[in-house]
Amino acid sequence: MSLQKLMEPEAGTNRTAVAEFILLGLVQTEEMQPVVFVLFLFAYLVTTGGNLSILAAILVEPKLHAPMYFFLGNLSVLDVGCVTVTVPAMLGRLLSHKSTISYDACLSQLFFFHLLAGMDCFLLTAMAYDRFLAICRPLTYSTRMSQTVQRMLVAASWACAFTNALTHTVAMSTLNFCGPNEVNHFYCDLPQLFQLSCSSTQLNELLLFAVGFIMAGTPVVLIITSYSHVAAAVPRIRSVEGRKKAFSTCGSHLTVVCLFFGTGIFNYMRLGSEEASDKDKGVGVFNTVINPMLNPLIYSLRNPDVQGALWRIFLGRRSLT
Repeated sequence: MSLQKLMEPEAGTNRTAVAEFILLGLVQTEEMQPVVFVLFLFAYLVTTGGNLSILAAILVEPKLHAPMYFFLGNLSVLDVGCVTVTVPAMLGRLLSHKSTISYDACLSQLFFFHLLAGMDCFLLTAMAYDRFLAICRPLTYSTRMSQTVQRMLVAASWACAFTNALTHTVAMSTLNFCGPNEVNHFYCDLPQLFQLSCSSTQLNELLLFAVGFIMAGTPVVLIITSYSHVAAAVPRIRSVEGRKKAFSTCGSHLTVVCLFFGTGIFNYMRLGSEEASDKDKGVGVFNTVINPMLNPLIYSLRNPDVQGALWRIFLGRRSLT
């Protein structure tokens, strides 16, 4: 069954009649809600704590004042933002046993989620470009990846992500909602809202596919291009330590890229049926909770500089460099 709704609103209706939506959440049974609350509260605290620790390490450790870690610090901020857009609101609904969300709040959540997710796409691409310059163009790396270039890349990423989020939010606001208002998810997202619209969503779905193809396809092509050059250059590095460091930093980044783009493409590049809603919830948990929680672990496990900085922060010691 296609998500497209061909049923038109009643004559004379030119605006949304639904004032609020009901978010069904992850579980329907009341017995499981305390378990979900504890698990997601723990995940939220671990995610924010881990990412803020990475950010603190980057800010206070001189060894980490490099372009790669500048982008990693921005990624940590995004991860905290992404999990904060969805999880605290869900925890509040579980505590209050109130599952409703206003129409305006739903659109706001949709906007900020796509703003941060879009920013992730471009930031991961900038990180791949940084690795390409560092490994393949080491002699000109400092000039090609100056602080000005870093800030321009981040600013351009924010501009593109803002445009993407605003486009989808404005397009969603043109739809009519005059019937069922139960969203089979734990936060407001495009595919689930399409199912509830009583006006045609054909243009919205086409827009989602086209913009999604650009948002995911362009970064993926650029990342693959960057790493194809990196893969050719790494064997030519003479020192064993240099090759090990290159594999370590690139391996961590590629792991995050695969997790992020893999789940994103699964969620938005196939507009499935209503039967796929439970799978969508699982992908949503992965996008909003698991990925941000894993990122600090992935980047710190294989990076001795980050590990050392974190230990010094926890032990209250200063770096000797």
